[in-house]
Amino acid sequence: MKRFLPWIIGAVVIFGIYSYVKGINNTAVVYEQGIKEAWGNVQTSYQRRNDLIGNLVKTVQGAAEFEKSTLTAVIEARAKATAVTVDPTNITPEQLTQFNQAQSGVSSSLSRLLVSVERYPDLKANQNFLKLQDELASTENQILTARTRFNEAVKPYNNHIKVFPNSVFAGMFGFKEKPYFEAVAGAEKPVEVQF
Repeated sequence: MKRFLPWIIGAVVIFGIYSYVKGINNTAVVYEQGIKEAWGNVQTSYQRRNDLIGNLVKTVQGAAEFEKSTLTAVIEARAKATAVTVDPTNITPEQLTQFNQAQSGVSSSLSRLLVSVERYPDLKANQNFLKLQDELASTENQILTARTRFNEAVKPYNNHIKVFPNSVFAGMFGFKEKPYFEAVAGAEKPVEVQF
């Protein structure tokens, strides 16, 4: 029996280390899947906004002799925003910044469109326009919620892979820190509205 005792102790230690490392990896995988789900929700919210923008532009075009430059800016910003794609498995801060900038272009041109509408009383009274405007406001809230939930999903993942000794094993398994959504540069300044 004494002869097998070192082998038994060695097997128990190896099994303990294996279980610990497996737990680190599996937990990181679960957190990473949560990030992918949250990113999918962010993209769904932005897609909904892009779909609504198309309807809003058509409603505005049909109801008013509108400034072509404003409508063109909205349409071009929407096209740029839909062209930017981010792979949730390999999200980098640069990709997230590029995505954020494209979406901020949509927000900016859309706000100019909505301010310009103030000059058209018939359009402001149009029920389709009012409904689309309400849906757009609701969608902006959904985007905020989705972005917040994305950041909430990133935090436990980053915490898990950054603490020692998890950081050693996470690096060996290829898990990298994920970026958070951050405010677009200049977002801290109030929006200037001119009539």
